[in-house]
Amino acid sequence: MTWRDLGAGELRKEHVGQRHTLAGWAARRRDHGGLVFVDLRDATGVCQLVVNPERAQQAAAPAHEIRNEFVLQAEGEVVARSPENVNPDLPTGEVELQVDRLEILSRCPPLPFQLDEEGVDETLRLRYRWIDLRRARLQRNLRLRAQMVSTIRGVMEEAGFLEIETPILFKPTPEGARDFIVPSRLQPGRFFALPQSPQILKQLLVIAGFERYFQIARCFRDEDLRADRVQELTQLDVEMAFPDVELILALMETMMAAVWRECVGIELETPFPRLTYADSMLRYGTDKPDLRFDLEIGDVTEATRGSGFKVFGDAAAVRCLTVPQELSRAELGELEEHAKAWGAKGLAYVVYDENGEPRSPILKFLSEPELEAIRAEPGSTILFGADEPAVVARVLGALREHLGERLGLIPRDTWRFVWITDFPLLDWSEDEQRWTAVHHPFTRPTPESETLLDSDPGSALAVAYDLVGNGEELGGGSLRIHESALQAKVFDVLQLTPEQQRERFGFLLEALQMGAPPHGGIAFGIDRMLMVLAQEQNLRDTIAFPKNQAGVDPMSGAPTRVEEEQLAELGIGVVAED
Repeated sequence: MTWRDLGAGELRKEHVGQRHTLAGWAARRRDHGGLVFVDLRDATGVCQLVVNPERAQQAAAPAHEIRNEFVLQAEGEVVARSPENVNPDLPTGEVELQVDRLEILSRCPPLPFQLDEEGVDETLRLRYRWIDLRRARLQRNLRLRAQMVSTIRGVMEEAGFLEIETPILFKPTPEGARDFIVPSRLQPGRFFALPQSPQILKQLLVIAGFERYFQIARCFRDEDLRADRVQELTQLDVEMAFPDVELILALMETMMAAVWRECVGIELETPFPRLTYADSMLRYGTDKPDLRFDLEIGDVTEATRGSGFKVFGDAAAVRCLTVPQELSRAELGELEEHAKAWGAKGLAYVVYDENGEPRSPILKFLSEPELEAIRAEPGSTILFGADEPAVVARVLGALREHLGERLGLIPRDTWRFVWITDFPLLDWSEDEQRWTAVHHPFTRPTPESETLLDSDPGSALAVAYDLVGNGEELGGGSLRIHESALQAKVFDVLQLTPEQQRERFGFLLEALQMGAPPHGGIAFGIDRMLMVLAQEQNLRDTIAFPKNQAGVDPMSGAPTRVEEEQLAELGIGVVAED
């Protein structure tokens, strides 16, 4: 049986006078007494069906039964619409199908929400995800995702990279996010982990002689969720032997340019600009700056040394944001609450009115040289952060992003990319009282930093690079350590004992002793790339079947309890939580 011979969205003027059979969903029905109009939707688009009882009496009865999302089959003649009825917003707007035969293939009860309804609760949307996915926006997102992945594969294959799959069941590696653990029935009491990324495996592939590897990889991280973070993610994974950092960055810029060109018709300007990590933190208060708007952070630490305002005079760092608006007391109070939420003790300010006259509770404490150093244009406000450099960066960086949104400073349909380089290799964990890897423990220190591992680990820099787009970290990578002795030294700095090194990474250390070439690579978050490409605010709207913020699937009910018999077979007991 042939359900249809043409897509609903494929009807055009050249089909006028032809007979065609269409099938799809009823997107909308309008009953004008005698005539019934139905907007029929399928994967190709929407067209209008017209059921006229004077033309097709038998089609009139089912036409009056139709409700939204009924599945229909319609056969009839394509006719031209009269000029006054042409719909210029639809590709099929010049024609319609005069129905001679209409069949209801599947019925639909009243929907839990309408496809064009705004503000639907996300839990309800996820509970009925098959309905939610019929929305035009989500249809667009998933089609865009498929096109994006196809484009990525084309670029990587053309560059000589071989796609190789790596295991989903692998060894737990405690560095990084929490692992999802999988019990083994055949090896009682032992567990696999779902991979957080194929990091070690891709290094082994390059050591094995596959000099250019890539994969569209599934990754799993048992971490708390946010609007831009999920537990199951997809990434473009890339690794190569004998790498050149410039080659890696140029290839990724080629890939990004191809994606934006093929998917949304935008030509990106390459090469992308670069910022060191230190410069990015100083000027934007974050290592993932949104460069679509200016509002840079200024450093006035030296200008306020010995200030009569003790908060400035005693602070390790004093920095400021110049807001192009004269803010009210209420607005300043609101911003102070935001600043406190990010760790500030308060929020000092100076407001310049339209005549350029300053007002502030701290003016009486500031000297003329200090006032001259911070002077701003009339009708503007200066916000200050004074604390340790990390705290000031965090607070002013968050305020910068908040103000960018609130004041409408961020242009839409604009994309700005930047490479962040020269990251710290290590970060001190107060909780664990030890050094931890900023990226991962296989990241290569810069040549100048290797000697610092013994004397000053906190000053060591990494040969690492992140690509940031519109304030989102899209990808990150590094050159890797290919010498077993240097890798062992980094493990020592991380306070991994020789026994822990052998237990967790022994096979990698052994491989590094057996002809490991210099290697490096990068990984891009497919979901986050699409979030930026499609200009979505929520990562879950780029994924077909996501979990909610509690890590639960409202549609299927997963995660669910498991039968006692299955747990016993695995040798697992569940301890009930009080």
